[in-house]
Amino acid sequence: MFHTSAGSPYALFGDLDRLHRSLSQALAGRGSDIRSGAQGTFPSVNIGRTASAVEIYAFLPGVAPEKVEVNLDRGLLSISGERDTSLPAAEGEKRTTHAQERTSGKFRRTISLPDNIDPARVSARYQHGVLQISALLRESAQPRRIDIQGA
Repeated sequence: MFHTSAGSPYALFGDLDRLHRSLSQALAGRGSDIRSGAQGTFPSVNIGRTASAVEIYAFLPGVAPEKVEVNLDRGLLSISGERDTSLPAAEGEKRTTHAQERTSGKFRRTISLPDNIDPARVSARYQHGVLQISALLRESAQPRRIDIQGA
């Protein structure tokens, strides 16, 4: 049994609860309304935010641009496609694979975007195996300076 300074084995749960609340409070201001799947899925992504846009970089080495599809539906951005096997075999030739660390086949990655993006202002660009998606925020959601009127 685990014992804490309180002497009761159940006090450990109280200590863990206090730690959880402290961490939650410390990170409260750092929350985000942008969500992505678990790490380790394909493609790998970097997601960032500026004052005017959400920028997504999806890393798709070895995937032909014509085999990639990007869709936006009700705030869910999906990147899907197919990566061919990296070990081609001649017609009728038997192939033995000794190691395959690169994934191949169909893939799909979904990212939840914030409600204040403008669906009409989302663009995608593909270059050198990197898919860059820019989702601009609605004009009303962007910071602006308010002029003060004189009396």
